[in-house]
Amino acid sequence: MLETMRYESRRRVRGTLALTLLLSAFIGLIIYIYPSFAESTAEIDALVESLPQAVREGFGAESYATIEGFLSTEVYGTIWVLLLGLYFAYAAGGLLAADIETGRLYMTLATPLSRGRLGAEKFLSLAVPLVTLNTALPVFVFGASLAVDYVVDPYYLLWVHLLSIPYLLVCSGVGFALSSLVDRADVAQRSGIAIVFLLFMIDSVTIGTDFEWLGTLSPTRYFDPTEILLDRTLDFGGTLVLLIAAAVLVVVGLAVFQRRDV
Repeated sequence: MLETMRYESRRRVRGTLALTLLLSAFIGLIIYIYPSFAESTAEIDALVESLPQAVREGFGAESYATIEGFLSTEVYGTIWVLLLGLYFAYAAGGLLAADIETGRLYMTLATPLSRGRLGAEKFLSLAVPLVTLNTALPVFVFGASLAVDYVVDPYYLLWVHLLSIPYLLVCSGVGFALSSLVDRADVAQRSGIAIVFLLFMIDSVTIGTDFEWLGTLSPTRYFDPTEILLDRTLDFGGTLVLLIAAAVLVVVGLAVFQRRDV
């Protein structure tokens, strides 16, 4: 059982470890320089306040007076929400389309394996980077904050990572649905990146305008690291919306994959 998932998961181990180390190094550098920011937070916060609301909201820029506010802006508002969202959309975009493009899918389906099971197990292989990143990085962030004597609250740090999983599943679902529609992996991957980035921008630029309702179409509306880390607010309603959206995208992707001519 789950042979395809195990095979695909093993293929992702090396890339996941490399990504984890790269993010750890970059985030460690950001945390290392925070003490120099902490000495002039009043001036920096004044600069942040002068930024347009769309920029502040889009990147979670609220305050540098605490390590939580700093991490919200420099790490979670950009790296986690935007860059990792794009990464998972890209990774999921190649799940089905790559095999269709190379012709490997024909050989796979020649075995007693249904399309639905194949697609589901390929999607489940994304659990390797999803679980690894959200397990290793909070431990590293907390340890790095201890090292610089500006300790982040571990309780809400853990919640940021837990509640980011449904968000990243939605980004993955976007790529997966596209992968079931097209025959070329690069088209699905680039389209997934474009859609996730467009949704991020829509949510950012419509805040405070008459078109703010458009932001409800974006998964970023339902996951805000700044609210969790800085305001100590947990939006479980938004988490439920993201889980439902992810499930719908995966089910649609599987349904299209089962019915299409490959």
